[in-house]
Amino acid sequence: MNVRQEDWPLLLAWLLMAFSPRGPYPVLGLSGEQGSTKSTTARVLRSLLDPSSAPLRTAPREERDLMISANAGWILAFDNLSILPNWLSDAFCRLATGGGFSTRELYTNDEETLFDAQRPVLFTAIEDIVLIGDLVDRGVRLLLPSISKKNRKPESVFWRQFEQVHSRILGALLDIIASILKTLPSVQLKESPRMADFALWVTAAESALGWKSGTFLQTYNANRASANEVVLDSSSVATAVKTLSALGDWQGTATALLEKLGGLLTEKDTKAKSWPKSPLALSNQLRRLAPSLREVGIAVQFLKTDGSGSKRIITISTSIDLSDASDAGDATSDFPEENSDSSPPESDANGSPSDAPEEQAMQSDASCDAPPTASDAQKLNEINTGDVSDASDAQIDTHSNGAHAPFFDDAREFERSSRKRDDTRLGRKGKT
Repeated sequence: MNVRQEDWPLLLAWLLMAFSPRGPYPVLGLSGEQGSTKSTTARVLRSLLDPSSAPLRTAPREERDLMISANAGWILAFDNLSILPNWLSDAFCRLATGGGFSTRELYTNDEETLFDAQRPVLFTAIEDIVLIGDLVDRGVRLLLPSISKKNRKPESVFWRQFEQVHSRILGALLDIIASILKTLPSVQLKESPRMADFALWVTAAESALGWKSGTFLQTYNANRASANEVVLDSSSVATAVKTLSALGDWQGTATALLEKLGGLLTEKDTKAKSWPKSPLALSNQLRRLAPSLREVGIAVQFLKTDGSGSKRIITISTSIDLSDASDAGDATSDFPEENSDSSPPESDANGSPSDAPEEQAMQSDASCDAPPTASDAQKLNEINTGDVSDASDAQIDTHSNGAHAPFFDDAREFERSSRKRDDTRLGRKGKT
């Protein structure tokens, strides 16, 4: 196999995951110059698990053709793709994690045919054609090296040698699968990537393969980082955002951001077909680029101001904790209180300014109708018995009348209020 030494764990990982009866499955992309055995490598991978008289196919013309191929085989292998349109990239993502497709049954007016599949997918291409972050997160990208003339061999010789060891390779793979099934229930990851099931499956094989613990995740994360750089380098919007972030944090509307980013690029870049021509188009591109930008330390968040004249705000920051901004591209929240001189002050329930974020978070939690927990009951018992070591421990809620009790700083006041409410509910007068 013509694979770089550092990429070998990833190729084997994809093949091992293809043996799993359930996904999600990573999408394998084999790229390299002409004559780097991309097609031969793809044929070998498919022949080990899903032999076919036509192992490699051309790119499907529409999603319906793709789903028909998925229903007819296990591994989908596409050869020599020149481009990867957005609809096909999204379809590969759905196949990797599982998705359905419906269409009208032929020669009928109201009969529907449903296709539902989850399959391992691989493709070959000369260029880097995976330029959408969503597929990067679900994929494995391998760049095959070139082969010198003295190391080449005729295909007839290669396939004859392969057939001689085919059964031994398959047997070794099955031994590893047996080890995975035995080890998998006890495997735990400190940090899980997006394809967590894939990571668990291959990590369970490390001992059987003789790899050091963590070898796969280290190689996999490095591969994703490399593919992520390709995505950012291919986007003029990402280039402009990186330039802007180097100047400091930024906040404003999509209209203002489009004008700002345009001023950081040349006229040739802004007149290119890929450059967004409207604020909406810019927002859509940023939502796709947000996960890739986050990987290089740039957080793009979509927020909204309060009030009747609310505005949608985009913030670009490198100073926040990126580990908590994993879904920033789809989030809508209050106008940020940091990095802006015009942001409204936080207010408490009475409309007065508050300088205690912790109290506000607790008051927000008190607005839900969740049942009381055991810890709440224990704290309430401590208050009623007078065994309260810290007044802050009294800040709990109760549901004795179907509503949440307010928070009091003083435990005794809480006790008096609770007893008074109970007496009122039972129709008796009690001392407070």
